[in-house]
Amino acid sequence: MSGKIHRYAVRLEWTGNEGEGTTNYRAYSRDHVLSADGKAAIEGSADPAFRGDPARWNPEEMLLASLSACHQLWYLHLCAVAGVVVTGYADAAEGEMQEAPDGGGAFVRAVLRPKVTIAAGSDAAKAKALHHGAHEKCFVARSVNFPVLCEPEIVEAR
Repeated sequence: MSGKIHRYAVRLEWTGNEGEGTTNYRAYSRDHVLSADGKAAIEGSADPAFRGDPARWNPEEMLLASLSACHQLWYLHLCAVAGVVVTGYADAAEGEMQEAPDGGGAFVRAVLRPKVTIAAGSDAAKAKALHHGAHEKCFVARSVNFPVLCEPEIVEAR
């Protein structure tokens, strides 16, 4: 693949040393803070199944959120170019990760379920079809090795 290179930089700081460091599996918190220049920090942790804080974002949720947001951004772009007027967009994405016997794991699928509201008179069939193009263009979906499905719902505003 050739083309323009884009670079991204984030910082991660582990904040979970509770006084004993990693002397044992239960001695430390999985809490951390993600940051980037000029942006609000994101408080992260592990999935609660892996001793994480359920009030903080975990990496698996952030991967799913990245898939959802990337699809939405491409979709809105394609609609604007195609003359489909979107007035609302909400996604209820879900992902599945399967643990391996060795303790590792991998995502096995993700499903995006965007509910898109289009202006009265916009082409609902075109609005639905543009999800396919958004999926083909999505940088994040093109970078993962598991299926990312899209089950859109198109609603015309009244």
